[in-house]
Amino acid sequence: MIDYTGSRARRKTAHYLFVLLIWVICLTYFFPILYMFITSLKHETDVVPPKLFFTPTLENYRTVLLSSDIVSHIVNSAIITLSSMVLCIFLGVPTAYAIVFGKLKKPDSLFFWFLSTTLLPPVAVIIPVFLIFKNLHLLDTRWGMIIMYVGANVPIVIWMVRSFLKDIPAELLEAADIDGATRIRSFFKIVLPLARSGIISSALLVFIFVWNEFFFAINLTYVNASPIPVYMASYMTQEGLFWAKLSAISTVTVLPPLILGWISHKSIVRGLMMGAVKG
Repeated sequence: MIDYTGSRARRKTAHYLFVLLIWVICLTYFFPILYMFITSLKHETDVVPPKLFFTPTLENYRTVLLSSDIVSHIVNSAIITLSSMVLCIFLGVPTAYAIVFGKLKKPDSLFFWFLSTTLLPPVAVIIPVFLIFKNLHLLDTRWGMIIMYVGANVPIVIWMVRSFLKDIPAELLEAADIDGATRIRSFFKIVLPLARSGIISSALLVFIFVWNEFFFAINLTYVNASPIPVYMASYMTQEGLFWAKLSAISTVTVLPPLILGWISHKSIVRGLMMGAVKG
């Protein structure tokens, strides 16, 4: 006789072990954020060496949030991030459409040229970029940072949206052409609705990438256009690192992309998975 009871017990045990493994992996990835939040509630004397038992305080949040500089940095981050996201979508989606449905001689070569620009490490181009920005008077300006981030993230939008557009049957556009619709009308009435989830996923990724970017921000801005990551660096002084205050401002900084990612995680995962499968 087949031991069905033992088989069900083994499957149930395997299921519990799998769930436990998932929890361990999730907690491992989430632990740095949790530790950062706990550190932000400590006094500076409780951080190094770290104390397990301490009296929580909100003094660090009051210090960083009541600072006269934080408002301008948050405004800079919001303007730069949202403007970069909109421009990336505005430029990337039509480009992906032209690559997939346009009458180009070598669309794949053009696509891989765009994609190859993301492989260059930022540290390799910072000197020529700095000199170009200096000569064009774009240093420490919001427009300069927007141009920088748009150039860096448009290839990502093209890559993701192209994967969605390739899944749209070309017969739909041919039928629209027969009915007398122009390419522009087909683009807005057929292509955009069908690729909406990919466009949303791309926009969310651009928002997260631009909001969290630090290398170009710290090298190309000083006062007027400094985003919030640069403000975080102000708590790294010659006297030492103010770990508690740095953790507090870091917690505040990661909240927008964290909340946005949590709300729209299904769209992001669906966009990345569909892009990986369809591309």
